[in-house]
Amino acid sequence: MTTENQATSQTAGATPEGSGSRTALLRRLVAAGGLATFASTFLAWTYTDEFPGDLTVYGYPGGLQVLSLVGGVLVTVFALAALGLKGLGWLVPAGSSRALQFFALGAFGTTGYTVVAIAVDLGGLVNLEPGGYVALVASALPLAAFLLPDDTRKAGRPRELPSWAEILIIIGVFALGLYVVTYGIDTEYAELFTGYLVLVGFAVAALGKAGLIARVSALTAKYRQVTVVAAFAAAAVFPFTQNTDTYTLIAVQILIFATVALGLNIVVGLAGLLDLGYVAFLGVGAYTAALVSGSTASVLDVQFPFWAAALTGAAVSLIFGVIIGAPTLRLRGDYLAIVTLGFGEIFRIVMQNLDGESGPQVTNGPNGIPNIPDLKFFGFDFGESHNVFGIELGSYANYYLLMLLVTIIVVLVFNRAGDSRIGRAWVAIREDETAATAMGINGFRVKLIAFALGACLAGLAGTVQAHVQHTVVPEMYQFAGPVPPNSAFLLAAVILGGMGTVSGPLIGAALLYMIPSKLQFLQDYQLLGFGLALILLMRFRPEGLVADRRAQLEYHESDQTDGPDKGLPESGVGLTKAGA
Repeated sequence: MTTENQATSQTAGATPEGSGSRTALLRRLVAAGGLATFASTFLAWTYTDEFPGDLTVYGYPGGLQVLSLVGGVLVTVFALAALGLKGLGWLVPAGSSRALQFFALGAFGTTGYTVVAIAVDLGGLVNLEPGGYVALVASALPLAAFLLPDDTRKAGRPRELPSWAEILIIIGVFALGLYVVTYGIDTEYAELFTGYLVLVGFAVAALGKAGLIARVSALTAKYRQVTVVAAFAAAAVFPFTQNTDTYTLIAVQILIFATVALGLNIVVGLAGLLDLGYVAFLGVGAYTAALVSGSTASVLDVQFPFWAAALTGAAVSLIFGVIIGAPTLRLRGDYLAIVTLGFGEIFRIVMQNLDGESGPQVTNGPNGIPNIPDLKFFGFDFGESHNVFGIELGSYANYYLLMLLVTIIVVLVFNRAGDSRIGRAWVAIREDETAATAMGINGFRVKLIAFALGACLAGLAGTVQAHVQHTVVPEMYQFAGPVPPNSAFLLAAVILGGMGTVSGPLIGAALLYMIPSKLQFLQDYQLLGFGLALILLMRFRPEGLVADRRAQLEYHESDQTDGPDKGLPESGVGLTKAGA
């Protein structure tokens, strides 16, 4: 059975002796640069504590120094693995050169950004202590990885482990993921969050080049049920890591945004219907819940229990989905997109005009419906703090756990629908509607089911959003605006994350919500950012951040003929051979 150490030795043996010694020297230089970067974080980088994080302390890294420290450690460890240090060969099953290049960029990018931020915030490089210059030079040394020869290879079969060990690896990966995500959400200032994005982005790319992500993906596919439980268990632990509700509110909004994006993924990702007015269904559910939940501004003098309000909001959204979809889904492509965009704008305008002057008094017009009371479910008041396992959970933590339950329901619906006969019909319609119709699929009925189901899931999320925000106003539901979710955000989350997948829209929504909320200056340039992100994605990863296997085979068809070592990751090998 092939191991990583054997594969490394075979690869090294195939190179000339002089080239091998040069490669080893470069790897030692990269490792030395990583160690130097690590050591430099224990020096003072500024002489004043006016820069966030207080980088004036010797012997104790703070703020952005911690990120540079992590980058130095990663560079060092993977450089030692490339040098063949015993016990580390499993870190680079697919080769080390490309991974070292990305890790080097991450360490240098984080450190370089910190130096530039200090100069900008404090008024010049003169504000740097010698430790800052040492850190910049030290972090530049690992860039020698770009002089390494490309040793990318097809990852060998991993060593067989007991089932309990593989399950522990999955649990450990999700625990690490929880820590990394929590760190990002809890960042206190924009400079730290920017450095976090730089390091995490390059680190994820490096792990992919090393082959570790493919290894983990193979394990999660093998233990699918364990993976799902571990993922939601890690998510459920998040509010217990928070001392206040400040960042828990961000997490609640991310879950709402992600859940609605997953519902849109049914319409866009599975059925291939370009819907530009999807946020209107979120608004239908939110307004319905606001009207029947006992708000003092509601014209309906009723107060449904939450389960009834949630079902009512989902049902009304489903009805609207059928009413809107029945006449419009006979259109295709750009025409369908224009009509759905019009529906989204019509909804917002109608909500503004139902104010008792321009129309009937239903929604209070631009003022919306305020004073929506907190949920009370079987005597549990979501607006009050509760002590769980000795940890006090605030009101937003309660809503976070409720929204996590809604997310689980939406994920189950998405998976069941996608794997069903109707799901296969959606994919057939998406790939070629004419051919699907010729094979006996009722295209209109299949598309209408997708439209209605997506609307229902958005309405369900809207019922929770109304209670979290305690108010609903028309400006919250427009095509593009300063505050997500809106239709542009939702569509971008699906496309950036990966159409047709479960985790793709969740990751895309989390990124697109967190980045503007942490970097306030980007709120005026959101659409510009979307455009640049889409251009880069189309160039480097057209299948999205999380690739659907079918899309990966389609977009990387040419890679399958480049030789045995240039194919897809392990999870796609079987399909590649079958497709050939």
